[in-house]
Amino acid sequence: MKKVMFVCKKNSARSQMAEGFAKTLGAGKIEVTSSGLEASQVRPEAIATMKDVGIDISDQISKPLSDFSPEDFDAVISLCGCGVNLPPEWMTQEVFEDWQLDDPAEQPEIFPRVRDEIKERVTRLIESLEAASVGQSG
Repeated sequence: MKKVMFVCKKNSARSQMAEGFAKTLGAGKIEVTSSGLEASQVRPEAIATMKDVGIDISDQISKPLSDFSPEDFDAVISLCGCGVNLPPEWMTQEVFEDWQLDDPAEQPEIFPRVRDEIKERVTRLIESLEAASVGQSG
C-alpha cells in the first residue's frame, strides 16, 4: 500500500483537509499522514468545512514534519507552495507534487472552495497511485 505525506506550513487547514479526504476516499488503497514545517492546531473552520461534506477530522492533530522520515513515504504532497522550504530529501521520493493552494486561514470565506480543490486533487492522486501500483504488480 502506498504511503502519502501531505505537508503544509502549519498543518492546520489544507494538509488536514487533504488527510481527511485521502483517508476517506483512499480507505484500503493508501496510508495517509499529514504534517507541517511547524506544528500548530487544526483550525475549527477546517473541521466545520469538512463536516459539511460528511467527513469528521475533529480527531486529527497537527504534527511536525520532523517527527517523520522521508524514506517511509512513496508520495509527498506540499499544499502551500512550501515545497521550496522542505528539506531536500522530502522532494526526492517517488512522487512529489507542490499544489500551491490558496491559504484559507488568511481568508476563511474561501474554505469551501479550497476544500473542493483539495478533494479533486486527492481523488486524482489516489487514482494515479493506484495505476502506478497496478503497473508494478504485473
